[in-house]
Amino acid sequence: MKTVTQFHKTAILIVMMLLLPFQSNAIIPDSLSSNKAKTELMIANAMINRLEQIKSIDKSNMTRVEKKELRKEVKSIKANLRSTGNGVYLSVGAIIIIVLLLILLL
Repeated sequence: MKTVTQFHKTAILIVMMLLLPFQSNAIIPDSLSSNKAKTELMIANAMINRLEQIKSIDKSNMTRVEKKELRKEVKSIKANLRSTGNGVYLSVGAIIIIVLLLILLL
């Protein structure tokens, strides 16, 4: 009976080791990260230019369907620009915890 429990412990240990996520400690060279930043900046500039083009279009001659398509495009571009922003987002719970910590510490 003792060998069975030893076997189970060993099997569980092996399964746990296999299920652990493997992480790479490779360092990303600065050139790759700067290239990524440059491409993101170029994409953002292209989206902003497209928004400026849409604003300059004369919409009086367009049909309802074309106007609707332009509105959808503007909404998607603005959503993409917001998502690529490097802002810090805090939830309401996080703000409450921060305020409580400040009150307790001060």
